[in-house]
Amino acid sequence: MRISARADYAVRAVLELAVRQGGGDPVKAESIATVQDIPHKFLEGILGDLRRGGIVDSRRGGGGGYRLARDPSAITVADVIRAVDGPIVSVRGERPTGLTYTGSAQPLLPLWIALRANVRRILEGVTIADIAADALPAPVKELAAEPAAWENP
Repeated sequence: MRISARADYAVRAVLELAVRQGGGDPVKAESIATVQDIPHKFLEGILGDLRRGGIVDSRRGGGGGYRLARDPSAITVADVIRAVDGPIVSVRGERPTGLTYTGSAQPLLPLWIALRANVRRILEGVTIADIAADALPAPVKELAAEPAAWENP
């Protein structure tokens, strides 16, 4: 599985909005782009997707910018990724539940479904508030602490 640059940038932008949420004022895209080292034009497209996905709100004008549309504790990492990239796990661009295999390949379908379920369990179990507070859920910390998690086979 790959996390696209678009998804990585989207999560970072939403996280930046979450940590600045207390200020009350909307945050300009230029500011997010600078602090998070994201190409500004690319970020504008991502923010548009996030707005359409109900993750952020925007306001135009001199005092305009972006803010979260919901509380950070109500936004999961999965929500953000889906808003910019669509389904979290796909096989050849299709959801695994929409696939059929025949013959010796039949056991692949439950494998892809299990992979999807595990990825969803992690990404739906972590909120933007968790990341902003540096308080990842225990199962995520445990997985990340496994030495093999950091190795490339």
